[in-house]
Amino acid sequence: MDIDVKNLHPLEVRLLRHVALGEEITADRIMAELGYVLGQCNQAFSWLEAKGFLAEQSRQKHTFYELTELGAEQQRRGTPAHRIFALLGSEGPKSLPELGEALALERSEIGSAFGQLSKAGAVRMNSDNLAEAVADVLEGEFATTKALLDRGFEGAILESSLSVGERAAMAKISKKRGTSNSPFKIIERDDVIWTLTEAGGRAKEALLAANISGQEVGQLTVEMMKDGSWREATFRPYGLAAPTARIIPGRRNPYANYLAWVKDKLTALGFEEFDGPLVESEFWNGDALFMPQFHSARDIHDVYYVKEPRHRASIEEPWLSQVAQTHEDGWKTGSRGWRYHFDHEFTLRQVLRSQGTVLSAKQLTHAKVPGKYFGVVRCFRYDQVDATHGADFYQTEGIVLGQDVNLKTLLGLLKMFAEEIAGAEEVKYVPGYFPFTEPSIEVHIKHPVLGWFELGGSGIFRPEVTKALGIDVPVLAWGLGIDRMALMHLGLNDLRDLFSANIEAVRTRREN
Repeated sequence: MDIDVKNLHPLEVRLLRHVALGEEITADRIMAELGYVLGQCNQAFSWLEAKGFLAEQSRQKHTFYELTELGAEQQRRGTPAHRIFALLGSEGPKSLPELGEALALERSEIGSAFGQLSKAGAVRMNSDNLAEAVADVLEGEFATTKALLDRGFEGAILESSLSVGERAAMAKISKKRGTSNSPFKIIERDDVIWTLTEAGGRAKEALLAANISGQEVGQLTVEMMKDGSWREATFRPYGLAAPTARIIPGRRNPYANYLAWVKDKLTALGFEEFDGPLVESEFWNGDALFMPQFHSARDIHDVYYVKEPRHRASIEEPWLSQVAQTHEDGWKTGSRGWRYHFDHEFTLRQVLRSQGTVLSAKQLTHAKVPGKYFGVVRCFRYDQVDATHGADFYQTEGIVLGQDVNLKTLLGLLKMFAEEIAGAEEVKYVPGYFPFTEPSIEVHIKHPVLGWFELGGSGIFRPEVTKALGIDVPVLAWGLGIDRMALMHLGLNDLRDLFSANIEAVRTRREN
């Protein structure tokens, strides 16, 4: 069978001409003998294997540790622990802030390093609350770390060359990713031994017979035209059958495009967009919506609490007083309230926004009447992640205020969302319950694969919500899962595909 060698890449040609049947071919050998860099070796091996000219004989994985920029600095100046110990030994006891100032270290670095030293019994806090050295020299893992830094300065360290103790120490100072704050980065490399196949041997013979050296010129340049060197040059043949390069233009993620499209559509209908911070107080996240502070949705398993700072300094007045009294006795809303003592400390507790309706409540304090408002809002709520649920998700949230709005108006809006924005053909409306709306309605759509699922809830705000926040007209409100609408609109079967890191899948979906 004839082998076409005219369209082989120069990297392939030179490699084939250089090796022989039965020889072991490795990247190290080719780099040393032909001057290739590692990337060129890997390209040539991959191309030749695909053509059947090379075959993999064996493969062995190796792990190396290479010094980072931070590691080089620590090798030169010492780790924070070594520097602290040395300073305390030479200048005597100091406070932790003094150590940080003298060594130009961050407070977190000082605290971490001092904790390590204290645990090892090398330093302690004396009766004056000053750090002082106890040991004469640093031993154990500290000495091992210094030795590893010195070895790393000489070149990459092979994992198999480390002792058990050295491996344990290295595990604490090395990372695969995000290595800017780590002394070593982990590099994994496969050492592969290749051999020439019979087809590869025939390709080599064909190259020799055709006098193709791999030094042929692939591109005619202006310089060659000027100096006339093109006359003596040997050119590679022009491959008309060679595949063209795939053009991949920059483009936005399909879900980002969908969100922008929804915003444009609502804006065109006369809605004004609102937004707000991801971190909210319990007051706006629930209290302002007439959700009692003992409501089950306030459980720690449903809401993500902020660790620091735990509480907000204050809540705007008169909203705090009016909402608090509405909870306790109904205030001026005509309600009896929830009949409990409103907790003014709990209401300041900070959480990640768990529902978009929090922004609707805040909008009421300065909304125009009549008025139409919406937001595309990211929310956070503890949930089991599956095809239709996520621990963080987007809602399209909105309110319509006016003396003449009613349930029929709300149903028309829900129909638009379900049919025009989600693209559903089968829609149903189900009575629901929410502490802040009466009546309350859930809208459900039918997905061709996932079946029926809820898009979200809606209703007419109760007077306990609107009057306490300064509004005395009917207010329609909805909070719908825009992620779920996108499933229908984009033809997907899993919410997780909306946030996929697989860029090829995104390109394919857009191109089709």
